[in-house]
Amino acid sequence: MTQDTALLDATGQPEGATAVAERKVFIKTYGCQMNVYDSGRMTDALAAEGYIATETMDDADLVLLNTCHIREKAAEKVYSALGRLRETKKARAAEGREFMIGVAGCVAQAEGDEIARREPAVDVVIGPQTYHRLPQALRRARTGERVVDTEYALEDKFEHLPDPAKVKGGVRNVTAFLTVQEGCDKFCTFCVVPYTRGSEVSRPIAQIVLEAEKLVASGVRELTLLGQNVNAWHGTDAAGRAIGLGELLYRLAEIPGLARLRYTTSHPRDMDDRLIEAHRDLRMLMPYLHLPVQSGSDRILKAMNRRHKASEYIALVERIRAARPDIALSGDFIVGFPGETDADFQATMDLVETVGYAQAYSFKYSTRPGTPGADLPDHVAEEVKVERLARLQELLLKQQQDFSRSLIGREIDLLLEKPGRMPGQLIGRSPWLQSVNVDANASKIGDIINVRITAAGPNSLFAEVAEG
Repeated sequence: MTQDTALLDATGQPEGATAVAERKVFIKTYGCQMNVYDSGRMTDALAAEGYIATETMDDADLVLLNTCHIREKAAEKVYSALGRLRETKKARAAEGREFMIGVAGCVAQAEGDEIARREPAVDVVIGPQTYHRLPQALRRARTGERVVDTEYALEDKFEHLPDPAKVKGGVRNVTAFLTVQEGCDKFCTFCVVPYTRGSEVSRPIAQIVLEAEKLVASGVRELTLLGQNVNAWHGTDAAGRAIGLGELLYRLAEIPGLARLRYTTSHPRDMDDRLIEAHRDLRMLMPYLHLPVQSGSDRILKAMNRRHKASEYIALVERIRAARPDIALSGDFIVGFPGETDADFQATMDLVETVGYAQAYSFKYSTRPGTPGADLPDHVAEEVKVERLARLQELLLKQQQDFSRSLIGREIDLLLEKPGRMPGQLIGRSPWLQSVNVDANASKIGDIINVRITAAGPNSLFAEVAEG
């Protein structure tokens, strides 16, 4: 067995390893919730090397940038951050102190060798499929080697990560992310995910259930299942039957102590009957669904390679709402995709009016090198994109505010997650994922209490403990 594939023992240490001196790691996380999950698992893996997490970069012996390649100019932002870290590394070297720099995530995957070439201060570049090898990469870097590890791992990285319940500081918050699926096979023409995260891979159900049970045992009450295309998850049950995400949710709902389930991000084409039934049957599956559509124009959807029509999306939403009437929808929208006309944009506005969203994310189209969209003709002028985005966001904001105000006077169950800014105030998330502030002196974090919504602010709700 080579050093790079050495197994971890039950404490998270490499087999046969001795205790190491304590160091501090600061991880800067960019982008999506999957990166948040990955940062947590990298922290777990580094605990075996004696690292403890710090919230202050100045205290760190190791700084990791866990990067995202979705947004415009993502790589430039990483290089800018690395320039600042280079100066810190020089200052630490003058003091005779160790300061290591690592780049992880999707920019690392896309530009690994280029990062190493452009920024000599970087010690380790590691991709999203190989971060379980981070401890070994750091050991190699300390010998003077500059490590770029972005080859897709043949081994299952999750099998090589330490037990999150056993690492130092392993007690979790009352909510946690749990990655169940990675990569994407859809190849939307605007998206880099298939190139940075690879093809769709689903974790085995037994592995997922075991991690979920350990998280719940550590105090987690709400799990959010993650995937680049989470409802493409598939596996086999104990009887050898092929199953999908809906069946996985039914299985996770059986875990004692688990109170809530969520999942994100979904693709309309993978929203099957069993998953819709799970929304109907499982009260612990929160009535909130992120279901991106991107455009309301069939012509633009085809150019995006979304492989569904606007009418099919609307019909799907109607089926989901018939199964779970209190469900709230969230979506993603891109305006100004190459070739988008005024009529195409109006079709998006019409779809938003028809569906009604409690929350949404909207962006101007920006090219991603290496994606088919970058080579399409008829790019939309920047000023047109700006104007269209403003109109769309005005409509989406109105819908969000209307939904929040519709909850005033309603009683809901609230999972308390963290202290608020004021004495006695606690903050939780509504079933529809809004932040809710409540004075709850008699309650504690992790409790689920009944509250009455009293007001709706721009970004959060306010509530009082319901009587009785």
